Amino acid sequence: MNHHIPSKLLRIAAVFFMAMIAITACEYETIEIDELDPDEVLSFSGDIIPIFEKSCTSCHRPGSTSPDLTADNAYNSIVPNLIDLENPENSTIYNTPNPSSGGHAFQKYTQAEAAQVLQWIKQGAENN
Repeated sequence: MNHHIPSKLLRIAAVFFMAMIAITACEYETIEIDELDPDEVLSFSGDIIPIFEKSCTSCHRPGSTSPDLTADNAYNSIVPNLIDLENPENSTIYNTPNPSSGGHAFQKYTQAEAAQVLQWIKQGAENN
């Protein structure tokens, strides 16, 4: 009796075995996100514009992809159209580039940046 194992089955078993090794060999680091002080008033020019400059303005600038998120134009580009003051979590400027959403194909906020944008919206999305 021939107990020959087909080569396709061996390849599948080898791939499965390698995948299991890769999965169990991974180390995961938990990234702690500092909680924002809810009493700290965030500034659009000092806190939010730097997020846009770091993460957004390579595409969202004059003559390119809307909205224009450059320092001179960002506020008027997003308020009120991309802000929902009644339900801040539904604000497009918060949830589209949020790292936990699938809504933006390119650069996204970090978790900390998303938290800052959300807090700024919750504080009334002032042009300060």
